[in-house]
Amino acid sequence: MKTAVVIGAGFGGLALAIRLQSAGVQTTLVEGRDKPGGRAYYWERDGFVFDAGPTVITAPEALQELWQLTGRDMAEDVTLEPVSPFYRLNWPDGTNFDYTNDDTLLRSEIAKLDPGDLAGYARFLEYSAGVYEEGYVKLGHVPFLDFASMIKAAPALAKYQAWRSVYSIVSSFVKNDKLRQALSFHTLLVGGDPMKTSSIYALIHKLERDGGVWFAQGGTNKLVAGMVRLFEKLGGTLMLGDPVKSIDTLGDRATGVTTKGGVVIGADMVATNADLMHSYKDLLSGSRSAQRKVQRLEKKRFSPSLFVVHFGIKGTWPGIPHHMILFGPRYKGLLADIYDHGVLSEDFSLYLHHPTVTDPSMAPEGHSTFYALCPVPHTGKFPVDWDQIGPILEKRILDEVGRRLIPDIHDRIVTKFSYMPSDFTHDLNAYQGSAFSLEPILTQSAYFRAHNRDDDIPNLYVVGAGTHPGAGIPGVVGSAKATAGLMLGGED
Repeated sequence: MKTAVVIGAGFGGLALAIRLQSAGVQTTLVEGRDKPGGRAYYWERDGFVFDAGPTVITAPEALQELWQLTGRDMAEDVTLEPVSPFYRLNWPDGTNFDYTNDDTLLRSEIAKLDPGDLAGYARFLEYSAGVYEEGYVKLGHVPFLDFASMIKAAPALAKYQAWRSVYSIVSSFVKNDKLRQALSFHTLLVGGDPMKTSSIYALIHKLERDGGVWFAQGGTNKLVAGMVRLFEKLGGTLMLGDPVKSIDTLGDRATGVTTKGGVVIGADMVATNADLMHSYKDLLSGSRSAQRKVQRLEKKRFSPSLFVVHFGIKGTWPGIPHHMILFGPRYKGLLADIYDHGVLSEDFSLYLHHPTVTDPSMAPEGHSTFYALCPVPHTGKFPVDWDQIGPILEKRILDEVGRRLIPDIHDRIVTKFSYMPSDFTHDLNAYQGSAFSLEPILTQSAYFRAHNRDDDIPNLYVVGAGTHPGAGIPGVVGSAKATAGLMLGGED
């Protein structure tokens, strides 16, 4: 029986391990932290359950497929509940926009902003459907191992003007400034600047319209737990709490891994879901080809980091939907500060997550669980002591949520803590504290991301946000499908 070891039990690593184990490859999944999930970690404090994120589940069929591989049903292990509206967008002037896939409701929301943009929105939807078909359905699970594969995809990319940004494409269809923000902010959820991310990412709109936005009952952590259960039922082995110290090689072959605790796990194939730079720089420190890759990776653009304030409060808030985007007074300027200038601005935009409006069990009775997420520059652009700056930013974020939604927020807080760029670096070995790996610009997409199979070590594979197709749950689950195809001999 063939054997494989997968490093890192994030969504990408779990999805890959399930695919391999389903196909009869004896798979060991090694996770350095005390719980699986990677970025989808969670904490329990004072009776509140806090998901680290990600919290927006789209393309549920990509997850269901993992169970269907062995004739099982995802519902045995996970309950997904629809979220509506998908997001409520809110601006400082008090304007709300409920983003949904109910066409009648969505059109009425657009008409509230500017009825003149309804026809343009219909054309944008058509465009989004086209890039969804080309970029996600046809190419989302295809490994780009050589430049020829990129050339093959080029006509479709050219047809949809992939060199343009999402914001630029959206702006060619609609004129209202708020609607332009509403139709372009999604790239931020996968680490991309709407002003620079390829217009191919406009497919997210169609993805959400078709598949909806979902939440796992009990939190994203329950989806992780369900995937672990499936993997173990299939006979896979999960090892927790002992990080991999090295990917072992002999000549141009990977022979397995050695953990910090001294456990040596031999395997026919090795796949890494760990941070890209950590995998090549640290885990493969003895490989010359890997160190050449490190030099190339250091020149690339990495996505920003995040500052996340988790808080549990007294009271229930039926008027605050599950997901909100609280836009700040600036859009373009703020994005430039985060992505280009490496500045922590006075103003900010927030993503507010309120799971207890869907599932009250995530907090004690009569209480609510929230987090407020703020994109911030990564530590390569903004190298500061977050232990000093963190408490200041935390207070500013809570003040803003109070000003716009919960006036006496500070009196209501039962428990709170923040997760900072330094935590991404420490807990996840994230290069520069990046929350989403490589920035999804056109010159870092498909063939130009880390390849799903290493070019020099043929039995070493990469899965997760740093490889094709990119970050986000559908992205990393798609990367697992592409990588599994290579490991199981389906693609060359």
